[in-house]
Amino acid sequence: MCGICGKFEFDLQASVSPALVKAMADAISHRGPDDEGYYVSGPIGLGFRRLSIIDLNTGHQPISNEDGSVWIVFNGEIYNYQELREHLLSRGHVFKTRTDTEVIVHLYEEFGEGCVEKLRGMFAFAIWDNRNKLLFIARDRLGIKPLYYASSSKSLVFASEMKAILADPEVRREVEPATIDRFLSFNYTPGEETFFKNIRKLQPGHYIVVRQGELHIRQYWDLHFSTEPEHPNQKQAEEQLVNLLEESVRLHMISDVPVGFLLSGGLDSTAMLSLAAGKSDQPISSYTIGFSEPGIEDERPYARLAASRYGVKHYEMTITSKDFVDFLPQYVWHMEEGVCEPPAVALYYISKLAKEHVKVLISGEGGDEAFAGYPNYRNLLWLERLKSAAGPLKSVFSGVLGAFNSVARSKKIAKYLPLLDMPLSSYYYSRTASPFSFFNLPTNPVYSSAFASVVDKRKSVSVVQKYLQGDLNNLNKMLYVDTKTWLPDDLLIKADKITMANSIELRVPFLDHKVMEFAASLPTNFKVHGFTTKYLAKKALSHRVPQEIINRKKTGFPVPYESWLRTDLNSWLRDLLFSQRAMERGYFDRRGVENLFSKNSETGAYSKEIFCLAVLELWHRIFSDGGNVPVSHEGGRLSDNERYSCPVAE
Repeated sequence: MCGICGKFEFDLQASVSPALVKAMADAISHRGPDDEGYYVSGPIGLGFRRLSIIDLNTGHQPISNEDGSVWIVFNGEIYNYQELREHLLSRGHVFKTRTDTEVIVHLYEEFGEGCVEKLRGMFAFAIWDNRNKLLFIARDRLGIKPLYYASSSKSLVFASEMKAILADPEVRREVEPATIDRFLSFNYTPGEETFFKNIRKLQPGHYIVVRQGELHIRQYWDLHFSTEPEHPNQKQAEEQLVNLLEESVRLHMISDVPVGFLLSGGLDSTAMLSLAAGKSDQPISSYTIGFSEPGIEDERPYARLAASRYGVKHYEMTITSKDFVDFLPQYVWHMEEGVCEPPAVALYYISKLAKEHVKVLISGEGGDEAFAGYPNYRNLLWLERLKSAAGPLKSVFSGVLGAFNSVARSKKIAKYLPLLDMPLSSYYYSRTASPFSFFNLPTNPVYSSAFASVVDKRKSVSVVQKYLQGDLNNLNKMLYVDTKTWLPDDLLIKADKITMANSIELRVPFLDHKVMEFAASLPTNFKVHGFTTKYLAKKALSHRVPQEIINRKKTGFPVPYESWLRTDLNSWLRDLLFSQRAMERGYFDRRGVENLFSKNSETGAYSKEIFCLAVLELWHRIFSDGGNVPVSHEGGRLSDNERYSCPVAE
């Protein structure tokens, strides 16, 4: 696990500054505190920061081929590198290290751009081909590792994180207003765009070829769902899933340093631990965070149960509202993108604890997107069935349900009521946001008139809506859009950047592309069976995971931020959101924000929207205003003039 960066001047007679490449790498030093390396030659400059995981003594980067004509900087892990290495040795390639990085160099020599199709793992890398004066940049299939780039008529700059790109003074910090509306619509920022007009994300399963000043982006992989199920025999499907997961976990356990597990007390993370226990020469440890707030389920007892069952050393901790707010500026600095993920703060503290013992953590991320584990998959499927069954009486059914809810006042019913009169594609832009959220009302009461006039809602949702087209059934449409957007642009951004904030490598065996392809081949009723979500996975793992965990109600990561925003952090938030600086940005109408803030203070109904507004304001102070951010909330008050330099690394 590392951080990479670089610059390519299209004028081959130009020279990249070594000092610039060094400054870019220094901006992401938290990703690789163990080593640094550089290759600068004429128009190309490559930078690298290393977190040593495999081949601790000879893994220095950049790495070249035998004659120095091909150079690479690489972030990630290639889990089938040993197999690939043996094949390349048989083809006459000469290796000077035992790293997976060098395997990619020789694989590129052998297969060119097609090398990415041979790789099994998580990766983002850049290869300089000196013979052809060509830069080749690639990102893994699911988007586990991030990669950003900024291109102009003169050059291309790339890095694992945007802050390294911003170290180049030629890259302008110009904000893209349209992306702000997209963030507020979805609670994250799906697609290629970022908050900066000229910085983009390389999409998962894509690569870039830059040659003679021209940039070409190509897709090399996509997730294809079967319309004719290949696994009608459930027992065979269960066996195949267990075999795939055992193989994936075994490969993800490859490490020259100790490995730990993030335990949520749920099926996915417990399954990962169960498949690894007793199969490693290295000691295994586990880590969990909990909260003592009323109404929040404590996951620690379930995590302890799993740790005890599999005989691993277990660590746990709790955090407070003060811990939460103290980290928020760093949260925004590390995330860089607009992402509403309060659980990321908890992930930071638990990975900080894990850092005292391990360099590698394994989590169950991706299991819900692969095998349909979220309740909304089941709920929306049943809603579509009810609508179909109701036929011409659908409006009557909608009226009866609405009347019932006026008495019951159920948030869950209220969430789905508007969908009775709309097709799934009109609603399912994101698993976390609805077009009926506060920011998407036809007459937006929060946006200023000037900002509302430049917002194009169709453009904001188009990047997600395009994945809902085609002949897939409703469940697979939901799984596909989540795999293409919610997973890489929210969950995996959080997972990578927040663990890397503590120089920890996070691995996700469920997101092995062979596991994902297998899941996509399954029939719908192997995923959602009646009212049971993640049906096949629960059946297949029932003899490995305690029943208390399998039968638990899905809770997500229950961080009590909603309560904190209304109580302990209320004054801090008010000072932040209604400061002169925030209001002068011109995005929001003060009365609209006050109304939103007041309603949330009373009911907590708009906690995500309030958190998004806080993230947006902190982002501007860190990345747009010159790096000064508020980090203090002593006495619950914060002056608009009270500013601190945002910490770049601990």
